[in-house]
Amino acid sequence: MAWDFATEPEFEEKLVWMREFVHEEIFPIETLKLSYDQVIKVIKPLQDQVRAKGLWAAHLPGELGGVGFGQVKLGLMHEVLGQTPYGPVVFGNNAPDSGNAELLATGMEMTGRHDIRERWLDPLLNGTMRSGFSMTEPGTAGSDPRLLASTAVRDGEEWVLNGRKWYTTNGSVADILIVMAVTNPEVHPYQGSSMFVVPVGTPGVSILRDVGSMDDPEVTYGRFGNHAEILYEDVRVPADHLIGPEGSGFLLAQARLGPGRIHHCMRWLGQSQRAFDMMCERALSRYTHGSLLADKQTVQNWIADSRAEMHAARLMTLHAAWKMDQVGASASRDEIAMIKYYGATVLHNVIDRSLQTHGSLGYSADMPLEAMYRAARAARIYDGPDEVHRQTVARHALKNYTASEVPSDHIPTRAAAAREKFAGMLEFLEADSA
Repeated sequence: MAWDFATEPEFEEKLVWMREFVHEEIFPIETLKLSYDQVIKVIKPLQDQVRAKGLWAAHLPGELGGVGFGQVKLGLMHEVLGQTPYGPVVFGNNAPDSGNAELLATGMEMTGRHDIRERWLDPLLNGTMRSGFSMTEPGTAGSDPRLLASTAVRDGEEWVLNGRKWYTTNGSVADILIVMAVTNPEVHPYQGSSMFVVPVGTPGVSILRDVGSMDDPEVTYGRFGNHAEILYEDVRVPADHLIGPEGSGFLLAQARLGPGRIHHCMRWLGQSQRAFDMMCERALSRYTHGSLLADKQTVQNWIADSRAEMHAARLMTLHAAWKMDQVGASASRDEIAMIKYYGATVLHNVIDRSLQTHGSLGYSADMPLEAMYRAARAARIYDGPDEVHRQTVARHALKNYTASEVPSDHIPTRAAAAREKFAGMLEFLEADSA
């Protein structure tokens, strides 16, 4: 099957505009120490420009207020936006809001409930509402949904939720939380969980803290991008706050995470390219031990290896995006898994080499590399740890093979079979050479 990642010239022009817009208008915001409310005010005029260009909320179809780009276009777009944490926010497709919007849209499709759009989806798209995705728990392995401990029990026309979650991104600034909980422990875990919209002000919802991390150890509570720990104690929500049919939680999670992983990987490529640019500039600027860094074989190897790894990751990610456009997320599971763990490794490698090239300057907070390096470490954990994705790929690959006591390529065995197959020809050849 031929692969085709090409896009029309009109979209290429949009990518050119996005690159300049991100560099000239969004990069400078990074250097300002702004509160969440200040950031929202600063980026509002930029968001208006994005809307005017027809690039707002490109992850959703036109009938839901988006642009309706396929995964290839979205991937190319996120490669540009991912160079800065503010890029996706300015374009209305930042996590977790973009994934939650896709999840709500999927819930609408599964149930035909159009009230979801007016209540939650449109406000998310308009930027008047913020959301958090509350799935990971501190007491269970997040990579195994069968261990989910939070519960939701039906009580008349309400659901009663109990549980503790953490790493709910933007939980402390969110208006609504999408919570995954077990609704039927008697069936298979993949059919026993559901998702709910929980307004933050609902009695029983306690935002305990923003979790400090390697990325931000001295975290300031209530800042955009933080990860909250949340306690749900006898939280009552109306029955119509259930997203999708009861028991569809795992399906909704997979629908949300598949495209999200492609977007993550392309954003990582944007980050990698930015680190690569800094490395090359530094190599041509720093003179030491008789020559420029660019003349040192080790630095040349770092540059060459980084470029090759980035190119490979980009092709793998675009191929996964293309396949998802053609046959859907389920049939692209292995490709999505491979780009997740491969892309995370490339991200770390390129930033690490760039930081090393800069020496003490790279280690200092005078360059963005140290922050990029800390943030990159999380890429191997969130959206499923690399080890789980590797296991998935290996398990699926092994299904194509069977055990054999004698290896299939065992030369003595093959030689005996070949002699039997070509016995007549061998007799002829022996007679002819006699």
